[in-house]
Amino acid sequence: MASERTALRPPTELGSVPAHPANPGRHVAAVVLGGVCLLAGLSVLSMMVGSGDIPVSQVWQSLTHGGSSTSDLLVVDFRLPRTLLALLVGAGLGAAGAIMQALTRNPLADPGILGVNAGAFVAVAVGAAVLGSTSSTTLVWLAMGGALVATSVVFLVGSTGPDGGSSTKLVLAGVALGAVFTAISFAVTLSSSEVFDRVRYWQAGSLQNRQMDVVGSVLGFIVVGLVIALAIAPALNTLALGEEVASALGTHPGLTRTAGVAALTLLCGAATAAAGPISFLGLMVPHLVRAIVGPDQRLIVPLSMLAAPILLLTADMAARVLTSSELPLGIVMAAMGAPVLIAVTRRGKAVGQ
Repeated sequence: MASERTALRPPTELGSVPAHPANPGRHVAAVVLGGVCLLAGLSVLSMMVGSGDIPVSQVWQSLTHGGSSTSDLLVVDFRLPRTLLALLVGAGLGAAGAIMQALTRNPLADPGILGVNAGAFVAVAVGAAVLGSTSSTTLVWLAMGGALVATSVVFLVGSTGPDGGSSTKLVLAGVALGAVFTAISFAVTLSSSEVFDRVRYWQAGSLQNRQMDVVGSVLGFIVVGLVIALAIAPALNTLALGEEVASALGTHPGLTRTAGVAALTLLCGAATAAAGPISFLGLMVPHLVRAIVGPDQRLIVPLSMLAAPILLLTADMAARVLTSSELPLGIVMAAMGAPVLIAVTRRGKAVGQ
């Protein structure tokens, strides 16, 4: 019986079961309320800090009454779109990470590690070289096409073969494919100074100088992706028990995976088009959420949508104020995410031993 319980344990638990409070409903409500309040406060702070700090009263005045002063233009034209994009991109990448870890049954799964972001990047780089356009609408469609190809290839390679599929094969396939896509991207961008100038700031990951047209271009795609993610969250719980058990419980594994790939394509493609390739966010957030609320995907997926924007806004503000010239957001997220990746890897080894 012990071995059967171990076999049926969802792989997202990472070898341990978090301690749950006596009243889980009240605990989750407190987490949601605290997260919403923190996110609201960070959103306001995001419009206050930067190269020139703006008091909260002036931010409110600019948002409600507008104006033509430097502060008004800075808040409305630059910091408001930047903050909205951080919310959208963060929610999208957080949900994508949760879905990817559940579908692959691998705690190291992340759109960056599995090559999905690299697929979106190579499509944008090639598109910029061939089409000569980096408009927000063009970037969205190119990035989603690249994300779809990368996701499909990774799942195909990692799930087939004489010995069947495994989470290790998925990670190896993603890392290899990501390396190939990254090499192609740099070869394309470095072959032309014009193309390099178009994508050099975007490729490091950044929300700098994004305006409302970018928000409008990705809003619909991210919202649809988030809706799909929420819809398949209950099925991800049963899928974690194995395909046979999931089918017996009324879940359709093939349909769930197809919907998951569709959500990943929409979320990763739109997020990468808006902010460039940002790694580790989708890796960190599901682990943090899982440690708080347990392995239930019905909680992990929506709470990842809430927690990821909190981390992304924090990283974005740090990128603005840590140095005199703004750091690329992708670099800040990598600095935050690398220790988490190491900790997860070491924990996985300890559990395996």
